[in-house]
Amino acid sequence: MDTQEIGDRLEIIALLARYTHAIDTGQWDLLDEVFCQDAVIDYSSSGGIRGSRDEVKGWLAQVLAHWPARLHLVGAAHIDFLDGTQARVSAPFTDTLAPTREMVAARTEGFLHGGGWYHHLMLRTPDGWRSTELVEEQSWRTAR
Repeated sequence: MDTQEIGDRLEIIALLARYTHAIDTGQWDLLDEVFCQDAVIDYSSSGGIRGSRDEVKGWLAQVLAHWPARLHLVGAAHIDFLDGTQARVSAPFTDTLAPTREMVAARTEGFLHGGGWYHHLMLRTPDGWRSTELVEEQSWRTAR
């Protein structure tokens, strides 16, 4: 592995962290630093929408307002470089969506827990690596 590939892998991993940070903190404009403007984002496996970056930003802001406490954890990413400008990236995730940021009993209704895979097609741009496509593969989900 040469220094370019090491740098690319680190940048892609940082991009995945930026994605979860944007979702968990509700900083929707940070998604502009994760996705290309013409990216297609597909959350249909979890009952969500498939749309453009801007459509998905609006949808996330509306839907996730019901769960103000959110935490996504992304596991080790599998990165396949297709050429010098594209990469396929798959990373396992788990998430917890909570109806409040207050301390509540574990049996409180409104919690969602889930997991699966994030599959990205990444593109090297003048601004660094960006996702041109995200397909969420929901493997499991529990609700209380």
